[in-house]
Amino acid sequence: MESRERYRNPTEVQMSQLVLPCHTNHRGELSVGQLLKWIDTTACLSAERHAGCPCVTASVDDIYFEHTISVGQVVNIKAKVNRAFNSSMEVGIQVSYEDLCSGKQWNVCKAYATFVAQGKATGKMKLKPLTPQTEEEKMEYSIAAERRRMRLAHTDTLKDLLTNSTMQTEHENGDCNTVVPAEKTRVESVELVLPPHANHQGNTFGGQIMAWMENVATIAASRLCHAHPTLKTIEMFHFRGPSQVGDRLLLKAIVNNAFKNSMEVGVCVEAYRQEMEVSRRHINSAFMTFVVLDQEGQPSTLPMVKPEAGDGERRYREASARKKIRLDRKYIISCEQTKVPLSVPWDQSNKVYLSYNNVSALKTLVAKTNWVLATEIDKVRMYTLEEDQYLSFRIEMSICIDATQAFFLLSDLRKRHEWDRYYASAELVQQVDEDDMIYHVLSQTVSQEKKPQDFVILASRRKPCDEGDPYVVAFRSVTLPTHPPNPEYTRGETMCSGFCIWQETAELTKVSYYNQAAPGYLAYVTTNIAGLSSDFYVTFKACEGFLQKNKDEIAVGLQNL
Repeated sequence: MESRERYRNPTEVQMSQLVLPCHTNHRGELSVGQLLKWIDTTACLSAERHAGCPCVTASVDDIYFEHTISVGQVVNIKAKVNRAFNSSMEVGIQVSYEDLCSGKQWNVCKAYATFVAQGKATGKMKLKPLTPQTEEEKMEYSIAAERRRMRLAHTDTLKDLLTNSTMQTEHENGDCNTVVPAEKTRVESVELVLPPHANHQGNTFGGQIMAWMENVATIAASRLCHAHPTLKTIEMFHFRGPSQVGDRLLLKAIVNNAFKNSMEVGVCVEAYRQEMEVSRRHINSAFMTFVVLDQEGQPSTLPMVKPEAGDGERRYREASARKKIRLDRKYIISCEQTKVPLSVPWDQSNKVYLSYNNVSALKTLVAKTNWVLATEIDKVRMYTLEEDQYLSFRIEMSICIDATQAFFLLSDLRKRHEWDRYYASAELVQQVDEDDMIYHVLSQTVSQEKKPQDFVILASRRKPCDEGDPYVVAFRSVTLPTHPPNPEYTRGETMCSGFCIWQETAELTKVSYYNQAAPGYLAYVTTNIAGLSSDFYVTFKACEGFLQKNKDEIAVGLQNL
């Protein structure tokens, strides 16, 4: 027990900084640019502790700033590697601040950064795998693969939204009479990269570049509102290439769009070596959201922006699309799991985030360590987990079948009625993509309701990202306008359920089913847990029979793929 209490992640790095007047803006608050420098330095040190070699910042995910920090307060930054992939790794960063007089602490932001290890001869190098130890580490390790998937899909999500939307260049803050041409907010600034701006490899600090970007973005925002704006959100920093000591960095910023109480500023960075050099390297870009706070700390109404023709109108429309994506992410992903409604409306623009939430919720449940064995009958084991107002259960057993075969058989809900007597039928409503499907399920009731139940379920499946990862099939309820509640049925909802499938040996596969029981399902669950019913056991044995019966057929199908 003592060793557990002393355990500390070997990649964890902590930094504490006292905020001095030289770190602050005109309001006496810590400059976000300075904070970004500290965040990048701490995260880089954590990445290098794991890699054992120099690392560079590849990207930083969205950052939402919850509080400002004043002179005399202490900033605490903690960073640790969540997962190492091939040559890149995800570093999780937690920022808080404390008041030395009162001893109170507040969270400022949470961020995820991607770093790439740099080998001496060949550039990128292969990283050693990371082995998570605690429940939190296992959860972050598992979900890191989902965050990586979402980063890679971000550009396509934006393109899909712009292609399928009917957004026009209309002003959302129509109650404001002031219109400012976007061109009047344009800012250009050049910085010469000097040795103090570079890291131990001679490359410009990622945090320094981010600080310069924040500076020009703040100036652009000020030119729109003629006030001192407050930075609330930074959308992903993406480093396209390095810069070195002696480079000139040209930073450009412009207000892309202004909504009622917020504005988006786009910033890009180009690098060049000589003053006469014509070609420039685009090395970074980001989008920052600002607000202007009144004396009561409430957001003020902002002037409208008139975009330039051509690229200006494109940036204007893209800003509206990014705002919707940010709201979707905040609503679906950033909320605590307990605050997300059971059925979230599904549409083309939020499909990536619903899929992420679906899989990450199941992976979070899987990573829990306080499962309790309730019953075991003929090698079918049932575990329970009681947390707050939720009761979750897990049923598992080992089966003589290949994990890939079990994965494809269990991910198709149209076949589930063959082994689960509570599934009357399942219709494939929409094939979202290769890994996500939406089904309309008709089910027998498991409670005292007289009418049968129906569900609209998003099924998200994932193949293993790395050796030792399970195959995952996750289910959650969604809302579709084409399938509203029907008076003939009781609309059921599932908040988190699904299968995790591990290949144990060449012959054996462990199949585990998880379910975070919704209120209408609790009576059925507790009856089984109490031993008053053997339905779970019978159903899972029927599942085993179904897998054995169909494994040869699916094996032929997989060979033909």
